[in-house]
Amino acid sequence: MGLLSVGTALSWSETKKYAYHVKKAGVQQFLAIYNRLKGRKKDALKWGDELEYTLVYFDHEKKQAKLYINGPSILEKLQAKQEEDASKSSIWVPEYASYMLEATPGKPWVFIGDLSEFNTVEANMKLRRQQALTMLEGTGVSLLTITAFPRIGCPSFTEPLALPSQDGVCRSLFFPDEAIYPTHPRFRTLTKNIRERRGAKVAMNLPIFRDVNTPSPFTETLDDDDARAAALPDHVYMDAMGFGMGCCCLQMTFQACSIEEARFLYDQLIPICPVVMALSAGSPAFRGYLTDTDCRWDVISGSVDCRTKQERGLEPLTSDKFVIPKSRYGTVDSYLCTEKYNDIDVVRDEEFFRLLKDGGVDELIAQHVAHLFIRDPVSLFQEKLEQSIETDADHFENIQSTNWQSMRFKPPPPKSDIGWRVEFRVCEIQMTDFENAAFACFVVLLTRVILSFGLNFYLPISKVDENTKVAQRKDAVRNEKFYFRRKPFPDDCEVVDGELEYEQMSINTIVNGKKGHFPGLIPLMNRYLDSVDVDAETRCTISVYLKLIEQKANGELMTTARWMREFITSHHDYRRDSCVSELINYDLMCAIDRFMRGEESCRQLVGDLTSST
Repeated sequence: MGLLSVGTALSWSETKKYAYHVKKAGVQQFLAIYNRLKGRKKDALKWGDELEYTLVYFDHEKKQAKLYINGPSILEKLQAKQEEDASKSSIWVPEYASYMLEATPGKPWVFIGDLSEFNTVEANMKLRRQQALTMLEGTGVSLLTITAFPRIGCPSFTEPLALPSQDGVCRSLFFPDEAIYPTHPRFRTLTKNIRERRGAKVAMNLPIFRDVNTPSPFTETLDDDDARAAALPDHVYMDAMGFGMGCCCLQMTFQACSIEEARFLYDQLIPICPVVMALSAGSPAFRGYLTDTDCRWDVISGSVDCRTKQERGLEPLTSDKFVIPKSRYGTVDSYLCTEKYNDIDVVRDEEFFRLLKDGGVDELIAQHVAHLFIRDPVSLFQEKLEQSIETDADHFENIQSTNWQSMRFKPPPPKSDIGWRVEFRVCEIQMTDFENAAFACFVVLLTRVILSFGLNFYLPISKVDENTKVAQRKDAVRNEKFYFRRKPFPDDCEVVDGELEYEQMSINTIVNGKKGHFPGLIPLMNRYLDSVDVDAETRCTISVYLKLIEQKANGELMTTARWMREFITSHHDYRRDSCVSELINYDLMCAIDRFMRGEESCRQLVGDLTSST
């Protein structure tokens, strides 16, 4: 979600006048936080999750499922109920799309050594869902946890009906302005300012899934010159921020004991991101077409790509500009604890880099922040222009929260007891609370193992980028291999018998291990669990979750994306033409709704596994 400041939103022409002021003040605010809190130690190990939900309206007579864009009225009721909840079990906040809701636990889980908090994670997820479902009774609307609605951008995909307009904020051929959350100015301001800074609409192209009746070449009739120029043949074209920011995910944030521990954890989780992305893959269809990819990452990256033609290397550079290789939504470009594996060029603002270095920040953190601050603010409020360097952080967060990277390094907010944190941002959301709890606990437990054993997963950043591309491919869990470090323990030799530190492995090898190649993440977790005090109930809870991840990694259980793709291609209305019809989409959403409510179990996704909590 990011920073949700309120006030009078400034246009791009107004915002760019203040861009340098905001950026320099933001760097100075970070510097003040860093120097004040860099020595802070012994914060409690805490963590929390964020779940994003999709509101789907069912018209059972017409056999249609549509995105319900009156989400703000539901959110208002949930927030009112939240204020009355003495237990503070959940927190509800707006998200980009008016058909989305986001919820977090009311307070973070605290790691106290026995891992007993894992027994309550799924129950809290179920509670959050039930709170929303209660508000939706009798409306025909349900609350689904799906990464991407397959027919987003198709004609009449919203309820109530909203039509796209090329005169509005999006200027999209497919995505109406009414599908953007209306009552908070951040979202529409971001949409408009990103488009205006770029100098054109955003453009995303996903390769079409080619079936026997898919037209070859696959081309679309687009009633717009710019769209025809931006759309690629044999690709599904999208032209609005909502196609990416309108997707849902599961994110986890971890508070470390110190800045040193947070930096180490940040680094070690970077190579894990593509692995979890592939395991959690859940978005095989966009705009009513099956694509040849399974994840949302490239779509959401392109949806906020505000780079100008010069910054994208499409026009000659002027003296004050530089080419920026990635969108502001992308993979991490550098580690924070070592320079050795930072093997790609890190574009940075040299003035801010020197300012940070002169202020006492070490080179790797200075480079990280100076890299973030090559970006301009794209959402700015008049009332927030003048801030204190020592006691505020909104200018820093303005840039920090609009660099949507695979991992986020998060300094403590001013005037709070919150410590140094890292955020894990790549996990696609799953259809049931059981699966989401399993993924959350898998990643959280991995952080405990990393810190306890001092594990070393370092790869060259370039290989992490390659892995991220591979992770998005169709059925990557079963079909692809990923670069991964062979010897994860700190006392292992870096090079064994002249072989590289890393090799290409299957997801099954990385997660479950293979003798002589890699010990496996889950065996490492079990080794850790054997060494700590875990009661029988908690060990049972964890074992079931790890079994789910194990079986998804070895292919016994499907990823969400694979299951959705097979549901679509085996449907009686599918014409083997890559199209997801209205009826297929309806039946798919109905099936997911039944799974979510526990009315049916999907053995292909969860097997015989059931929650023990």
